[in-house]
Amino acid sequence: MTKILNGDKLAIKIRKEISKEIENIKKKKKRIPHLGIILSGTNSSSLTYVNSKIKECKNIGLQSTLVHLPEYSSEHDILKEIQRMNKDPLIDGFIVQLPLQKHINQNNIILSINPKKDVDGFHPENFGKMSLNMKAFFPATALGILTLLEKNKIKISGKHTVVIGRSNIVGRPISILMSRRKDIGNSTVTLTHSSTPNIEYYTKQADIIITAVGIPGFLKGEMIKKGSIVVDVGITRIQNGKKFYFKGDVDFNSVYGKASYLTPVPGGVGPMTRIMLIKNTLIAALKNRE
Repeated sequence: MTKILNGDKLAIKIRKEISKEIENIKKKKKRIPHLGIILSGTNSSSLTYVNSKIKECKNIGLQSTLVHLPEYSSEHDILKEIQRMNKDPLIDGFIVQLPLQKHINQNNIILSINPKKDVDGFHPENFGKMSLNMKAFFPATALGILTLLEKNKIKISGKHTVVIGRSNIVGRPISILMSRRKDIGNSTVTLTHSSTPNIEYYTKQADIIITAVGIPGFLKGEMIKKGSIVVDVGITRIQNGKKFYFKGDVDFNSVYGKASYLTPVPGGVGPMTRIMLIKNTLIAALKNRE
């Protein structure tokens, strides 16, 4: 029997915990934590993600500010907004919504963010500290996956984890965190990607599979062993006439019943990513006041 790892349900519980902390801040008559968001262009997925983050802030009681730049904005335009948020004492943490347009150098953008306000955890200072097992802002999706496994009391130590996808947003950070020397870690990790030949060879050996490859229905039931734990990070918007729906990297119907645990899409990793971003913003706010 496959158990569904319900990210929506867990996110609601964490949301309540954060809301209590916000209420305590209000009672002390201190400034409410503030998340900044910089969005460039009109990518439909990015617009959906940003709107969901703003809604999450509103539900919890955090302040949020969105700077929405036009599609044709230059790298200089984005850097100007980043510097403004870096210097603004009322902004505790902020993100630049990815992906960016092809004419923008993403590395330049990430490097320009103040690491102390980098609640996405993508700046090399935070990424490096994470790699060295030091305190830092962890990328929200990777942190959300760890939290989802931990709260469901899923043992990671000693397991063989196969990660599909090597992006700096999900694949690389989760491979680092799953293998770190911690209670929630100590897994043996194999990092695979689109150029890995015979990927089934690895997935059939895996105790835990985390897929973030962005190909709808990529992971089939025949590619996993019975009892494996499957975490689906992928989410692709599928158009069907005038309607649309979201599909993950996992072929849900063929994997369900074979895996011991499985995340749904939507309602699995997505809500955990959003709530971890909020949690990072709260941590940034508290640090700023020390």
